[in-house]
Amino acid sequence: MTSTDSYSQRIESLRQAIAEADHIIIGAGAGLSTAAGLDYAGEDFRREFAPWIERYGITDLYTGGFHPFESQEEYWAFWAKHIWFCRYRTGALPLYRRLLALFPRAFVVTTNVDAQFELAGFPAENIFATQGDYGCFQSASGTPKRLISNREWVERVLPLVEDCRIPTEMLPTMPDGQPAALNLRVDDTFVEDFHWQQQARRYSDFVGNASQENLLLLEFGIGYNTPGIIRLPFEQFAQKFPHTTLVRFNPADPEPYLQDMPRFVAFTESISQILNDITK
Repeated sequence: MTSTDSYSQRIESLRQAIAEADHIIIGAGAGLSTAAGLDYAGEDFRREFAPWIERYGITDLYTGGFHPFESQEEYWAFWAKHIWFCRYRTGALPLYRRLLALFPRAFVVTTNVDAQFELAGFPAENIFATQGDYGCFQSASGTPKRLISNREWVERVLPLVEDCRIPTEMLPTMPDGQPAALNLRVDDTFVEDFHWQQQARRYSDFVGNASQENLLLLEFGIGYNTPGIIRLPFEQFAQKFPHTTLVRFNPADPEPYLQDMPRFVAFTESISQILNDITK
């Protein structure tokens, strides 16, 4: 079954897969947070980042993250605002709360770094955030393998931003005095700390334990930016595990790369609409 089947047929297939599932894995990419209302280029962005748009010509948060700021003071002023906007401003968004209500025992694997699953109340032991967390600092060098929360720093520094800069004395450092960096996977200095390693093992164990039972894979908003982390492995699971169903929610790229998946359903419709309709 694919995205070309009728909507009602696909809804019924999803209902049946949920009812029969012994295990559920949620795989989530940026499209889920976009659907939930975290817009990297919309009205909220234009309002909150007006000084950066005017001074640097930044058009959205994603490309803004690669802007070649001339100083560390400018760089960290932008990133303090960026972290606040994506990680601390909204709290848990309603769509994520809805997913928790529907699938409270699901294991989550996500490339998102906004911690929305954690904020919504999914158990931390059931979340594997492969690419990091906006809310954590690491050493810029990548050693030691330790993370710290950056919330206090963000709250202290934002009122001090002036002309898109922060005071030099507010540049972030780690407890040992090393320069801090965001815990985002951009190069080989990315810190995979004890918790990251633990969650990687838990995810692998969950997949292994579920592989011969009725496993439901719910894939939300994952395109071809980093398909090797979730999208293609999910297709491989659906192809080789005998009782696995893959349900893909993706308005732009619903069709699979791999063939011969006997239990595949694709939706291009609104995620919120689908979640409402399966409970009618």
